[in-house]
Amino acid sequence: MLKPLPVHFDLETKQVLRKLPAAHAALAELKVLAETLPDPNILINTLGLQEAKDSSAVENIITTHDELYKSELFFEDYKSLSAKEVQNYIAATKTGYHLLQQTGMLTNRTILQIHEILEANKAGYRKLPGTKIKNTHTGEIIYEPPQDPDTIIALMSNLVQFINDNEISDYDPLITMAIIHYQFESIHPFYDGNGRTGRIINLLYLILQNLQTMPILYLSNFVINNKTRYYHLLKQVHNQQTWEEWIVFMITCVETTARETIEKIVAIKKLMLQTKLQIKNNYKFYSPELIHNLFKHPYTKIEFVVHDLGVTRLTAANYLNKLAADKILIKHKLGTGNYYINHQLFDLLTNGK
Repeated sequence: MLKPLPVHFDLETKQVLRKLPAAHAALAELKVLAETLPDPNILINTLGLQEAKDSSAVENIITTHDELYKSELFFEDYKSLSAKEVQNYIAATKTGYHLLQQTGMLTNRTILQIHEILEANKAGYRKLPGTKIKNTHTGEIIYEPPQDPDTIIALMSNLVQFINDNEISDYDPLITMAIIHYQFESIHPFYDGNGRTGRIINLLYLILQNLQTMPILYLSNFVINNKTRYYHLLKQVHNQQTWEEWIVFMITCVETTARETIEKIVAIKKLMLQTKLQIKNNYKFYSPELIHNLFKHPYTKIEFVVHDLGVTRLTAANYLNKLAADKILIKHKLGTGNYYINHQLFDLLTNGK
């Protein structure tokens, strides 16, 4: 039976404590580096798209980068169910981030709103029994979460209090994050979308604890690469209370992801500078806002440039067509509209090159 928090075990083992300094150092470096970019939306959009794709892939919602970036263009002619679900993830993350900024807390209301946007419904917390976590290959029941609606609500209220009241537990925030993630996934409060909601909660908790300032540290890729171990360790905590391995896994996840994100931001900044110099030295229409647009949207279109630069449609089209003619962008047609790919950024985000 799942118990309310806090956990009544000594979780600060030698192995756990040894892992913490490197993870915190990576988080601090990432936080400073992210704040050096002129427009935070460059990272929130580009890295957020990648996370949304990866987090959905954990739940076997598969989309290609091309589908995903096309869906961001909002062309009526192009609709993909998988890409729409991934777009919902991006919208849910941004909503959670804005609510956190407004309230300074991670509340039940915020969690419910995140899930509502993710799943595009208002089902809320589970009210009917019968939910079981099964092995997708064998059908074996791995875990049965709480079934009673009142129990679910009580456990979620307890979890939210644990998240927001630092006096309940004096553990390091990364240990606390691992506890929160285990507890949320074990409550399994929704009929669907628990994994994606839980990963957004991880992200928002790091911001709540001032370990990050914007939603750019995305853990889903690490989970995908270690999916079997991730689920095995969750099961081990539930069955045997083996917390140490789970917490070490989550701290490693944070450190590894932070280091990879640092490398990606450094590469984005380098590419931004190259593109800036190329456009500034060769075109009279250079502006910082144009560079920001091209890096916020791997696939951009005339309407995005009109909005970001405050120019007419004809002017925006002239800018984009000139850059496409000179191979800085690649122009494509989609339905009745055109879109323009920042192909070097696309390659960096999809292949790391």
